[in-house]
Amino acid sequence: MDSEGCRSPWRVLEFYSGIGGLRYSLLKATVNATVVQAFDINDLANDVYQHNFRHRPFQGNIQTLNAADLDGYSSDAWLLSPPCQPYTRQGLQKGSSDARASSFLKILELVPQLLRPPSYLFVENVVGFETSDTHAILVEILEKNNFVTQEFILSPLQFGLPYSRPRYYCLAKRKPLSFEVPEFNNQLLRTPAPLIGQAESTMNKEQLQSPEYWDELLQACQPVDDFLVFKTFGNDKGSSTYSFHANDSVKSDISDEENNVYFVPSSLIERWGSAMDIVYPHSKRICCFTKSYYRYVKGTGSLLATVQEKTENRTPSLQDLSLRYFTPREVANLHSFPEDFQFPQHISLRQRYAMLGNSLSVGVVAPLLQYLFKNPL
Repeated sequence: MDSEGCRSPWRVLEFYSGIGGLRYSLLKATVNATVVQAFDINDLANDVYQHNFRHRPFQGNIQTLNAADLDGYSSDAWLLSPPCQPYTRQGLQKGSSDARASSFLKILELVPQLLRPPSYLFVENVVGFETSDTHAILVEILEKNNFVTQEFILSPLQFGLPYSRPRYYCLAKRKPLSFEVPEFNNQLLRTPAPLIGQAESTMNKEQLQSPEYWDELLQACQPVDDFLVFKTFGNDKGSSTYSFHANDSVKSDISDEENNVYFVPSSLIERWGSAMDIVYPHSKRICCFTKSYYRYVKGTGSLLATVQEKTENRTPSLQDLSLRYFTPREVANLHSFPEDFQFPQHISLRQRYAMLGNSLSVGVVAPLLQYLFKNPL
């Protein structure tokens, strides 16, 4: 491996920077790197990014960038988390014909024109991207420009986190650089085996997708309780205990909780109760939070029951469970965002949920970046 202390930091460009998930992952990975520029068109997301990093991303349209612009940054690595809607069922899976894919395609088309192309490239997106025509374009451009790739579909559950959020990841290095475990070059993996130095996966695709494999992973996950900011017991919504740090983000959560904004109204429970995913503090698996969490209850993320499942040999009704939404700070905890991450006060509750739903799992991306930037002798 190269000596991290004997060279200048890698110069990184962060595309679609959002609220800083990629940058936090880079920090958690302890890679010797510096973000020389971030890019995002969303004004509010850039407010959050600037609040936490004292650096405001470039807010213009990425499609206005040309090869000379990108060469001017003298970057070593590109980190990209492009819009996922073109590859989801809700987004009609239009792929590269979707206008929201155009900026990413423009960036890819610039790679052959660069005088100084990056040595490392990282792409994150939803499951489904790997079967899209955009993916085919990505792989073709990388191959033609002397990159070797390793691709993954991984979930936080595979890293001990009680959060089901499978995502697609592409790691690419420009030759003569190589991966520490080259046996997996040009493959799509569903295991983090190479991230922990395993030269081969002992399980085939069917085994990795079996209920037995995932049941074993769940047993090793932390309980949901480890990620909660406040804990409410019984039916008394005013009886809470608070944990974690007391930064502004948590103070905001506590203030909101005191107004009961996180408890699910009875009317919603009556209408949508059968469609709700309900978890308990001792649970080991939470469904993925989407950008529509708190706006809708069906299919947008799990709800927390704040009373025991059974009391005095009686199974409580849904109304008795005192269901509540996870707070934004708790969602950030499940995304493995650091304790000092904060939202500026002018960001509304719904906006916080939407931004977190569009973000990524630092707990998964950080080990991937560690692996990407690791150079064997």
